[in-house]
Amino acid sequence: MKSLTRFSERYIGRLWMGLVYLFLYIPLFFLIVFSFNSTRQDGVFTGFSLRWYEALLSDSRLVEGFFLSLKVALFTGTLSVVLGCFAAFVLVRYLRFTGRTMFYGLVNAPLVMPEVVIGLALLLLMVAVQRTLGWPDRGFITIVLGHTLLGMAYATVVIQSRLSEMDRSLEEAAMDLGCRPMQVFFLVTLPNIAPALVSAWLLTFTLSFDDVVISEFLSGPGVTTLPQVIFSYARRGVNPSIYAAATILIAVVSLGIIAYSIWLMRQQKRLGRAVTA
Repeated sequence: MKSLTRFSERYIGRLWMGLVYLFLYIPLFFLIVFSFNSTRQDGVFTGFSLRWYEALLSDSRLVEGFFLSLKVALFTGTLSVVLGCFAAFVLVRYLRFTGRTMFYGLVNAPLVMPEVVIGLALLLLMVAVQRTLGWPDRGFITIVLGHTLLGMAYATVVIQSRLSEMDRSLEEAAMDLGCRPMQVFFLVTLPNIAPALVSAWLLTFTLSFDDVVISEFLSGPGVTTLPQVIFSYARRGVNPSIYAAATILIAVVSLGIIAYSIWLMRQQKRLGRAVTA
């Protein structure tokens, strides 16, 4: 019985994990392969060619959509982390105040609310504000505001979990040694929650760069993000230039993950050497 259990844990678990990885990554593999296809045929590789990468560089809609998505994601990630940090501090450090339950529910509502509902509600709000104040027009600003609403909820959860685990005696010791609250935050608290801030920024950046639903509701004439361009092309039939764009994104993300892993391993080695010394 024990041998059967060991066999199942050693081989069946690995087999199942391998099947899961195949299910996840085989479509990406075929996408990369067919981005080098010489013709537009789907499912038949007719020869190696870089024509779709050349077509991608000459496609102004895809290029402009990429840079717009990148700019929106950068602003969204930064705003989401800042606002999420404030919200997390309120929820963790101030356990009792009037309206705490409502505030907690409002912060976490975007996590469970369908994006279609969020996008429609934001559209109605932006239209009403624009008619009243004459600003903002639907475009870059409205997309950033909509993505920030969603990203702030995710950033709050990530930062809140880190703050809950942090040892507050470190902050108390710094204050006992004469640090002011602002100095305590920048010298003690911020370095301790920095990994959570980075994780929250990367998460919200990815969510913003990949979002379609909210962008579809809040974008205006001449303002189209990369996912919107891809979906508009997909309605008229798959364009192999999309394969090339997706392949470049996969390569950039993979290189980023590899570089971060190498940096993390070196940091761990340095820390190990310092501890040994």
